[in-house]
Amino acid sequence: MAGKRQKAPDYGMVQTNGTAYYRTRMEDTDGKRVALYGKTRDELYGKVLTAQDEMESRAFRRMSPTVKEYCEKWLLMQSVQVRTTTLTDYRSKVKNYIIKPLGHKRMADVTTDDIRMALIPASRKSVSVYKSVHILYRCIFCAAKESRVISEDPTIYLSGKAGGVPQKDKIPLTDHQVEVLLDAVRGLPPYVFIMLGLYAGLRREEILALKWDAVFLDCDTPYLRVCRAWHTEHNRPVILTELKTKAAKREIPLPDCLADCLREARKTSASEYVVANREGEPLSYTQFKRLWKYVVTRSTKERHYDRYVDGKRIRHTVRPTLGEKAAYNGHVVYSIDFEVTPHLLRHTYITNLIYASVDPKTVQYLAGHENSKITMDIYAKVKYNRPDELAGVLNKAFSQWDAQTESI
Repeated sequence: MAGKRQKAPDYGMVQTNGTAYYRTRMEDTDGKRVALYGKTRDELYGKVLTAQDEMESRAFRRMSPTVKEYCEKWLLMQSVQVRTTTLTDYRSKVKNYIIKPLGHKRMADVTTDDIRMALIPASRKSVSVYKSVHILYRCIFCAAKESRVISEDPTIYLSGKAGGVPQKDKIPLTDHQVEVLLDAVRGLPPYVFIMLGLYAGLRREEILALKWDAVFLDCDTPYLRVCRAWHTEHNRPVILTELKTKAAKREIPLPDCLADCLREARKTSASEYVVANREGEPLSYTQFKRLWKYVVTRSTKERHYDRYVDGKRIRHTVRPTLGEKAAYNGHVVYSIDFEVTPHLLRHTYITNLIYASVDPKTVQYLAGHENSKITMDIYAKVKYNRPDELAGVLNKAFSQWDAQTESI
């Protein structure tokens, strides 16, 4: 009858130290015969059912793919629905933060604690890196459960909060710092790149993909068109017409200083690219790092390098002093005593638009932000993080309120 408890089967009996036990034997997942005992048939029957469940679970885990195998499959599935640049970012993070620490384990054997330990290196990076790796873990293990590769998803117990190094608010360059930076690299390879970041707000991948056919300098209002994106595969440059978002495709008017800079650059350019290597081709990742090194070597930031002496590697530390010339090159002067990154150039451009009271929707368009929340978060931090701005807003608000009160 349905719902009626099944009767425990008959088992053999053994005597141990004068006590009678029910006994049965079964084969484990390794093919070994093991004996189970119980004081009653029901007790032994329960032990048999438990052992069968454990063996089924072990067999399931043994059939489960390794983390490395499943991650590679997951990345392949993503390749048909995400941009090439996004997939490249996925591959890098999956390789470094998922496969590297857990790739050898079976998917079904991974625990929440395993993932927490694997996330520690990511938590020592920026908050954005931690969050993106955290999301990748969730996506991969959720997909594995939906496909019945695993029976339980260990990521459901994870916290999304990073416990490592907090991400500092980006502080834009001041007018003085901009002047110092431009003076330090004037006439050097990164000068045009830096000007495009500071005065057009382009992302790095937009600058390195910019061609002269998208720069219009001979019209009444010079402008450039963002219509291509740069990225690298195996250190080789790839130029795409598919941009980061639909909003990234935009036309940006050029201030006089940038228009003049580009006119001078075009006179001597033998390439179709605005920023190119010696062969006139777009930069590889390594070549871009060399380009940016012109900035790094002129900064006072402490840095390390290795030299080999008599076959032994010796680490040297350089602590530059502001205003001094570099010992290895008298043309290099340590003049940059502030942090500067390629993305900070763009952030400075956006901040200056806000300081100039450009309305948020225009800022959003010029920055190429698809989500207005990104623009408004920056706008709120910049516009209302200055006492003089707040004072003006409050005075205006309360003066209107006082006028209304008097009229009553």
